[in-house]
Amino acid sequence: MKCLILAAGYATRLYPLTENFPKPLLKVGDKAILDWLVDDIASAGAVDRFVVISNHKFAGHFRDWAAMRPGIAVVDDGTSTNETRLGAVRDIQFAIESLGIDDDLLVIAGDNILDFSLAEFIRYASTKRASCIMRYYEADENRLHKCGVVEVDDTDRIVGMEEKPAEPKSHWCCPPFYFYRREDAARVAEGIAAGCGVDAPGSYVAWLST
Repeated sequence: MKCLILAAGYATRLYPLTENFPKPLLKVGDKAILDWLVDDIASAGAVDRFVVISNHKFAGHFRDWAAMRPGIAVVDDGTSTNETRLGAVRDIQFAIESLGIDDDLLVIAGDNILDFSLAEFIRYASTKRASCIMRYYEADENRLHKCGVVEVDDTDRIVGMEEKPAEPKSHWCCPPFYFYRREDAARVAEGIAAGCGVDAPGSYVAWLST
C-alpha cells in the first residue's frame, strides 16, 4: 500500500503564519504535524511508501523534511499560488501519474492533528476488502455545510456523498482520510474526465459512489 499525503494547499486562513511555510510542517509539541501522521500510519506496518504532494512554493521545505525520513517521496505539482492550485483530486492524479502508482492507496490530508489512530482505519479497510472512508456524527448543521456529507445504507455501503451541501442529507460527516483499492485508485483520471469535482478530495468519493 502507498500513502499519498495531500499537502499542496496554501493555508491562507493561517496567514501570516503559513505565508512562507507549509502548515503540515508546523510543530505541535515536539514534532511536525506530518511527523505525527506518518509515525501513526507507519505503526500499522501496511504502508511501504509515503508520497507527499506539494505545491512548488513549498516543495523545498517538504524535501528538506523528507531528507531526514527514508521512504518518503515529494512530488511538486508546479503551482505557486492559491489561485492556480490544481485542487486535491487533480493532485491525486498528478502524483499517481508522476510516480506510476499502481497499488492500494491511502489518501490523507496532511494538516490534521488527530486524537485517534489511522492505523485502526487501515486495519478496518483490510477487513472490508473494499475502498473505505471515515464518518462521524455531526449534530451541528452549520458545520455540515462546510464538509463532505455521506449517506450510507444499513450495511454501511456508501449510497451518496456531497461536498459542502446547501441541504445536507444526513448528519454523517466525512473527514479527509480515504482508502482506495488498487482498481479504484486507477479510476481517478476517469472520474475527472467525467466531471468529478476536483477541489475537495471527497469529490472523488462522491463520483465513485455513483
